Amino acid sequence: METVIVAIDGPSGTGKSSTSKAVAAKLGLSYLDTGAQYRAITWWMISNGVDVDDADAVANAAAKPVIVSGTDPARPTITVDGADAAGPIRTEEVTSKVSAVSAVPEVRTLITELQRSIARGAEGGIVVEGRDIGTTVLPDADLKIFLTASPEARAARRSGELKGVDVAATRQALIKRDAADSSRKTSPLAKADDAVEVDTTDLTLDQVIECVVTLVEERRSGMRAAAQ
Repeated sequence: METVIVAIDGPSGTGKSSTSKAVAAKLGLSYLDTGAQYRAITWWMISNGVDVDDADAVANAAAKPVIVSGTDPARPTITVDGADAAGPIRTEEVTSKVSAVSAVPEVRTLITELQRSIARGAEGGIVVEGRDIGTTVLPDADLKIFLTASPEARAARRSGELKGVDVAATRQALIKRDAADSSRKTSPLAKADDAVEVDTTDLTLDQVIECVVTLVEERRSGMRAAAQ
C-alpha cells in the first residue's frame, strides 16, 4: 500500500480531530493532532510562570519543554517532559492563551520541525490535522483537505463537547480565535490553493468521515496508477 500523507486543516469546531482520528483508524494510518502540541507548549509556559503575552519571554523559553506525541489514532497521547498532558492542555486557560503562544515565530519553527519529523517517520502514512499543515508544515502532502462550517454550527458542536457552555459566548470566542489565527504573520490559518474544501455544516460526522476516506482512497488510486 502506498504511503500517503494527508493534511487536514480548518478552524475549531469543524470536526477536524474526530474526522482525522476516524479516517486514520479506518485506513490504518498514523494520526497527529498538531493543535495539541501548541496547547502543550502553552500549558508548559503557564505552568512555569512564563508571561504568554511577552513574545520575547515565550521565544526564549520555547526550546525548553520536551513534547512527545503518540500517533495511534485509537489512543493519541501527548507528554511534556515525560508527564501526561492530555487532560491539562484542554483547560479554558490554555484555550484562551494558545493563540498568543502559537503566534510566536520561534515556537512555530520548533513545533513545525517536530511535526515534519513525525510525518516523515510515519510508516504507511499519516493524517496530520491543524491550521497550517497544507500551507506551511507539509506543503507537499499527497492530499490536502480544508474543513469549514458556519460559526453557528461550530459553536453548537464545541458547546456540546464542553457541556453547559454558552453557545453565543462560544461562537464569539471561536470568531475571535479565527481572527487571531488568520491574521498572525507566521503561518496563518489559510486554505492551501490545492486543498479540497469540505463544508461540514450540514453533514453528520459519519458523512464527513466517509467523504474524507473516499478522497484518500481516490488519491491512493491515483498514486498507484502513476507509479505503474
